[in-house]
Amino acid sequence: MIDIQTHFVFPTHAVGPAGPLPANGETWSLTTPDGTVLKGIHFPPLDAKPGSNLVLGFGGNGWNGQDVADYLHNLYSGDHVVAFHYRGYRPSTGTPSATALIEDAPLVYDEAVKRLKPNKVFAAGFSIGSGIAAQLSAQRRLDGVVLVTPFDSLKSVAQSFYPWVPIATFFHHEIDSASPLEASKAPAAIIAGARDEIIAAERTEALRKRIPNIVFDRTIAGAGHNDIYGRSDFQTAMKEALDTLGG
Repeated sequence: MIDIQTHFVFPTHAVGPAGPLPANGETWSLTTPDGTVLKGIHFPPLDAKPGSNLVLGFGGNGWNGQDVADYLHNLYSGDHVVAFHYRGYRPSTGTPSATALIEDAPLVYDEAVKRLKPNKVFAAGFSIGSGIAAQLSAQRRLDGVVLVTPFDSLKSVAQSFYPWVPIATFFHHEIDSASPLEASKAPAAIIAGARDEIIAAERTEALRKRIPNIVFDRTIAGAGHNDIYGRSDFQTAMKEALDTLGG
């Protein structure tokens, strides 16, 4: 039975199933040590050649994994793109939790690297997925991370919504983005929305202050948390961010 906090942090009920798979995509399947079956999508580069780079996508808590992969493939058509449906999000099985998603990420990395043997590996994380990408930077070798609407601590984000509630005493889905990035050697790119109504600017700024190797940092004027993705200036920033990271 999913508790109310999990229902709020991971709204699997609100995420629709994946649509038809684009002709150039392929589905992957990965079974975790606890028996959970994770379903993923791989888009090869349009000009596939040996040693192409890989971009691993980690979406927000309201994203369908296939949509994450498709979005990144449209941005980075010259790279391999891989994204998995988080556990508990159809068609993956299991129950989502912060701990489980953090533990699943290196399994996805290992599977993708084994299959594709890329030249370089980058992670792109959106919203809550930025925290997963940040954690992965301390678990595996990454050549760079792109963090979209990121935060320093998911618990601190929750606290900002309910300042009168002692969140720390019962919040059990913490994702610490700052600590792994603080220790990681991977260069980082940050892209934020100037009018983000979900991730307060203070939370992104707190993250900035703790990352020693930010190589790209842009705030998209007028962009909110959810409408940022359809903006051409955001898409341009995403491409520039990966180029700056060496992609």
